[in-house]
Amino acid sequence: MSKKIFSGVQPTGNLHLGNYLGAIKNFVNLQKEKDNTCIYCVVDLHAITVKQDPRILKKNIRETTATFLASGLDPKKSIIFNQSMVPSHSEGAWLLGCVARMGWLNRMTQFKEKAGKDKEKASVGLYIYPVLMASDILLYNSTHVPVGEDQKQHLELTRDIAQKFNLDFNSPNFLITPEPLIQKNFSRIMSLKDGKKKMSKSDPSDQSRINMTDDKDQIVNKIKKAKTDSGEFPENNNDLNKRPELNNLFGIYSSIQDQDMKSTINEFQGKNFSEFKNRLAEVLVEKIYPISKEISKLLKDEKYIDEVLIEGSVKAEKIAKKKVYDIKEKIGF
Repeated sequence: MSKKIFSGVQPTGNLHLGNYLGAIKNFVNLQKEKDNTCIYCVVDLHAITVKQDPRILKKNIRETTATFLASGLDPKKSIIFNQSMVPSHSEGAWLLGCVARMGWLNRMTQFKEKAGKDKEKASVGLYIYPVLMASDILLYNSTHVPVGEDQKQHLELTRDIAQKFNLDFNSPNFLITPEPLIQKNFSRIMSLKDGKKKMSKSDPSDQSRINMTDDKDQIVNKIKKAKTDSGEFPENNNDLNKRPELNNLFGIYSSIQDQDMKSTINEFQGKNFSEFKNRLAEVLVEKIYPISKEISKLLKDEKYIDEVLIEGSVKAEKIAKKKVYDIKEKIGF
């Protein structure tokens, strides 16, 4: 069955292995499926819900786009664009924001986590950005959205907004209620220093993550220093589940090799941790270093990156503008 897929990545800079295995690798696989229509967005409007340095934001937009392209996303097969170049996203967010209910937004746990105790000082944008996310998705009649567990609640809000709009304006199925595509395995890659913390660019230790721009020596060095434990080599999944650091490293290897954890355990039975780490470093260098080199090459050609974004934005605006026009017509404008 053909799918219309929409997903976005914030241009917050320093994309890492967790972003690649948890999202971008899946984007590339979805693009390969014959009947899929794929739309991938650099969600720069979402990024400004917290203060940004304008020069760094511009750099990060290009770097995120370069990572998309270097990882295998093809602008001839997928629409690749940045959100701020498509005005219909913002207009759609206002129209749908008038349908969304305060109670729905008050239940969004991610706002509570990001705003913390000082929520009175958080931007209004941070509070209402799930409505912009709904606009992103609904303007393209998306049927499926790849999401992590932490974004599942936002997709539920998108579905609620679509259903309420359809009901309010007596227009069954006008706004499509999208289904989540949740990656069951290896969607959460954890820190190399702490198997209970998600790999993150905000971690002060660069040793906690493998950046998509790391060179061979950096990748090897980080894997060598990655935390394991003093136990025996694992014999099964149950054993791994009790050992977060080791479970994370086995998950990274399994994801890179496209195999299940059982196959990885069997592959290394009778070997020691240093042999496993050496092999893990090898497969990461084989997979990630070519992407890192391509990112560096692309970043030297800003004109090409900008052309990809402009061409993608023209295609995206054509679709989104038509949907906004239809929404306005339903409303009575």
